[in-house]
Amino acid sequence: MTFVNAGDLQRHLRTHTGERPYKCHLCSSAFVNAGDLKRHLRTHTGEKPFECDLCRKQFTRSSDVAGHKKRVHAAAKPAHP
Repeated sequence: MTFVNAGDLQRHLRTHTGERPYKCHLCSSAFVNAGDLKRHLRTHTGEKPFECDLCRKQFTRSSDVAGHKKRVHAAAKPAHP
């Protein structure tokens, strides 16, 4: 396996060591990378920074918006001739 930068290698190595250096100060959760901790903190704050541009429903993750659009708004797509 090849890694472009040292940070990617470091994160990968944590999958083998079990190291979880990013700890939530509000509960006992801990994470391999900072991005996962940031996303987790939204469960405590209620922050929902991602919004569906079709109905304005808000989500904590961008991938949840994409899934929502496929499930809820799939029929709303205009047909292309």
